[in-house]
Amino acid sequence: MAGLQSGAPTPQSITVHSQSRVLEISFTDGAEFRIPFELMRVYSPSAEVQGHGPGQEVLQTGKREVGLTGLEPVGNYAVQPSFSDGHDTGIFSWDYLYFLGSQQDKLWADYTARLAAAGVERDAPMAEKAGHGCASH
Repeated sequence: MAGLQSGAPTPQSITVHSQSRVLEISFTDGAEFRIPFELMRVYSPSAEVQGHGPGQEVLQTGKREVGLTGLEPVGNYAVQPSFSDGHDTGIFSWDYLYFLGSQQDKLWADYTARLAAAGVERDAPMAEKAGHGCASH
């Protein structure tokens, strides 16, 4: 799977904090992150969010209160979360979780800039995409 680097830090512990809606993760290099579920959902590596190529990303809104309903291991390299809004197709590699944790400030700034450019609020409901269903490809 893309994004897996040989010798990269791997998780030592992963804790789901449902009340505060964060994933706490500590890595073998000593790094520890508290990644909000909203950030994970907004930056899900799934085709539903990232699109099928550059420029096809789908801006996510209304995810502030999203929760995790499940977190399943994928081999020895990733986890697959199930979110309370029904999204469950993103596979988060250890490298990607490290990226989300270490780049949170930049990612939040990029997200708020994209919201502003699109003229939508963070808590706005998701716009329906007519005629697009990833399962139909």
